Amino acid sequence: MTEQVRISKLLAHRGLCSRREADDYLEKGLVRVDGRVAQLGERVNPDARITLEGAAVRRQRERVTVLLHKPIGYVSGQPEAGYQSAHVLLTPDRQLGAGPKPPRHLAVAGRLDIDSQGLLVLTDDGRIARHLIGGHGVEKEYLVRVRRPLDDAALAALRGPLTLAGRPLRPIGVWRLGPDYLRLVLTEGRKRQIRHMLADIGHDVVSLKRVRIGGVRLGGLPVGRWRYLTAGEHF
Repeated sequence: MTEQVRISKLLAHRGLCSRREADDYLEKGLVRVDGRVAQLGERVNPDARITLEGAAVRRQRERVTVLLHKPIGYVSGQPEAGYQSAHVLLTPDRQLGAGPKPPRHLAVAGRLDIDSQGLLVLTDDGRIARHLIGGHGVEKEYLVRVRRPLDDAALAALRGPLTLAGRPLRPIGVWRLGPDYLRLVLTEGRKRQIRHMLADIGHDVVSLKRVRIGGVRLGGLPVGRWRYLTAGEHF
């Protein structure tokens, strides 16, 4: 028999809202399970059909997602000694296109290390955050330059199989754009994965830029600028 779970936990797990929001929605009768109004504290099957209504739906529509071209030298998450968080770049003068200033508390959905630049997603939409960092195999595309030319043997080694910290890595897409220049496509995002992979085959990374996450591209967004995710863009 399938073990049932608390409905507030299931709502948060699916990225529909936070646990606190779930309790509020349940108290107000804004959650339905398999067509009936759900009760605060009840337990349901993990595969139950859950829908939100009224104010809960309107709150979902108010969720904010922005795209930032993170420069080198900024950390993705909390500030570190001597380094600022990329959040400080979300100012009106750096915005590309129309729209209000985003709320202060946006979470990073897929980190980018301090020595790298490129597409960074910040959001308060749990559905997007879960899709990008929840192990769903979303493609992430990078342009990488190394210190010296790569031969065919190096490319074959990158295509795997490879391990990181004793754990196997998923296969990656590898294309040579020049003697020392690569296009890589990954479906996971282990910490400093690309740098470790290349170091393991004797190559040092000179520059690393993330240019795509799923169906959303960095495009012509200038370094240090940000914009809102448009209605037609989907990860």
